[in-house]
Amino acid sequence: MDKQRDFVLRTIEERGIKFVRLWFTDVVGTLKSVAIAPAEVEGAFNEGLGFDGSAIEGLTRSFEADVLAHPDPTTFQILPWRGEVDPTARMFCDITTPDGQPAVADPRNVLKRTLAKAADRGFTFYTHPEVEFYLLKSSKYGKNGPVPVDSAGYFDNVPGGTAHDFRRRSVRMLEDLGISVEFSHHEAGPGQNEIDLRYADALTTADNIMTFRTVVKEVAIEQGVYATFMPKPMSEHPGSGMHTHMSLFEGDANAFYEAGAQYQLSKIGRQFIAGLLKHAPEITAVTNQFVNSYKRLWGGDEAPSFVCWGHNNRSALVRVPLYKPNKGQSARVEYRAIDSAANPYLAYSLMLAAGLKGIEEGYELPPEAEDNVWSLSDTERRALGYTQLPASLDHAIQFMEESELVAETLGEQVFNYVLLNKRQEWRDYRSQVTPFELEKNLEML
Repeated sequence: MDKQRDFVLRTIEERGIKFVRLWFTDVVGTLKSVAIAPAEVEGAFNEGLGFDGSAIEGLTRSFEADVLAHPDPTTFQILPWRGEVDPTARMFCDITTPDGQPAVADPRNVLKRTLAKAADRGFTFYTHPEVEFYLLKSSKYGKNGPVPVDSAGYFDNVPGGTAHDFRRRSVRMLEDLGISVEFSHHEAGPGQNEIDLRYADALTTADNIMTFRTVVKEVAIEQGVYATFMPKPMSEHPGSGMHTHMSLFEGDANAFYEAGAQYQLSKIGRQFIAGLLKHAPEITAVTNQFVNSYKRLWGGDEAPSFVCWGHNNRSALVRVPLYKPNKGQSARVEYRAIDSAANPYLAYSLMLAAGLKGIEEGYELPPEAEDNVWSLSDTERRALGYTQLPASLDHAIQFMEESELVAETLGEQVFNYVLLNKRQEWRDYRSQVTPFELEKNLEML
């Protein structure tokens, strides 16, 4: 760590860095930033930077307001969109109390705790997210809703199109920040794009997602358009998911791989999926944390609505993708409910905890879903044992309230804050009179 600190201090001097932004995330998943002068960085490394945590969503209770931000030198990167005028760098921070204990409500610490539990069992948790978002002409919208930048579709090549230039610029910027991109392409909705980040350990991935959202927003502003990670900005077009591929490794060996097993999926892999399925309804208030998230989950267009798994079945909640022959290291499972607006630290904590619970308790994996689950009738789905994911945020809160797994994984303070925040959002939403109601009822009733 000392070597890494020395590297950061040397780079700041050599590159003429004028500001260093210290980044951290609140419980809802909003990126927070405080800029310090280069002369303050060494002190921040040694002692942390003090601030009033009670002003940050869910970070502390008012009577324990003082916290310290400790920059993680391994996350140091120069921000490419700042250019050569006042070069600026950033580091992610871990939040502690004044006596040096990890702040219980720091989402990054929640994930670190869960990863430590996995490590105690010999596992490293890797994730690979496919992040979808919409590019709109503006954040303003009229009677017909938001206006996308194009009318292209899935994998379309749009010569000279906004999205084309946008993706190229975003990918280059992400690579400059040390974030490897695997694919980028136009998605199914007009103005909808997807950029897939390369496999990394889950903490690195969560940091990368927070950086990714900032890069995408910055590039959009630069190009005179607006990027949104809202799960379902337009009712008639697909929502934006963040399908995440996951695997557990034991040392260099993929714990999900077993040669000769069905789909080459090991017993550990099958138990991990069983854990995801059993606890999916309980974790949905975190993986899908907004009222709008449920418009995506129940709006069709390949969003999963029912708890089941399948091999290469895109209607299933958990999918076991095809992988390249003789590449056991690529064996993985894909969780398809999570959306692009989730707090990645908390969501990945719960997805990992659910999978680990399946392994610890030896959960049995139910039979796979071979049909298109959406095309089945309710009776057929019931007969096959496919339960629903929560149909609304209110429904998801009810599952979460009863969950020992979620309470234990998030810790009491984060658990209570998420519930408080989400109940308030549901109350605010429920009290609205929407254009839909006025259109349907005002004249008729």
